[in-house]
Amino acid sequence: MLQLEFRFEDIEFFERQRFEHSHLWLQRKFEALYLKSHNLPHQTICQLCGICGNTLRRYLIEYQQGGLDRVQELPFHRPSSVLESHRSTLREEFAQRPVATVKEAAARIAALTGVRLGLTQTRDRLYWLGLKWRKVAPIPAKADVAAQAAFQAQKLAPRLEEARAGRRAVYFVDAAHFVFGPFLGWLWSLTRVFVRTPSGRQRFNVLGALDALTHELITVTNETYIKRSECV
Repeated sequence: MLQLEFRFEDIEFFERQRFEHSHLWLQRKFEALYLKSHNLPHQTICQLCGICGNTLRRYLIEYQQGGLDRVQELPFHRPSSVLESHRSTLREEFAQRPVATVKEAAARIAALTGVRLGLTQTRDRLYWLGLKWRKVAPIPAKADVAAQAAFQAQKLAPRLEEARAGRRAVYFVDAAHFVFGPFLGWLWSLTRVFVRTPSGRQRFNVLGALDALTHELITVTNETYIKRSECV
């Protein structure tokens, strides 16, 4: 049996494209590779995908030999994209200035290349460029990247080396404060029903310390206050 190691990014690609790819033949191939990445038996994969054992082995050999690029190839002639010569330009453009909608992407592609695409074609081209729909994540506005890099190099890294040598322990510490309150639902009633609830100051406090090397988690919890002496 073939021994394969699937990259996390490839598994994400298979999971998405087994439903979203425009070519049904490749959808089935991506489904088989996705199931294989979860260590399902070959017989089960063949039954679920409607393929024979030889076809599945061919898919696996293609991935083993050429990775993601190889398994996306179709075994029959297909015309090359008119955007092929613009691929690096488009990737650089979208890397520097991501788009919010497919319509905006289509307009940007037309402005850069002169090629006008429909929305479905544009969505396929975005996947072709390696883009995918991602939720924007926040970072603190006051974050100082240079200061963080200096802290990691000058303070954190030396302390981690001392911890590996057994000369100190390093913990990452944080706290969470859960406010007690009711879960209010809906009732069919003649008058509005009021539910007694704790005051907004009543909380359940959790202090956690994670060992940087062993990943052992130490917690302190209470319903009053977390004092400095409890953190020592």
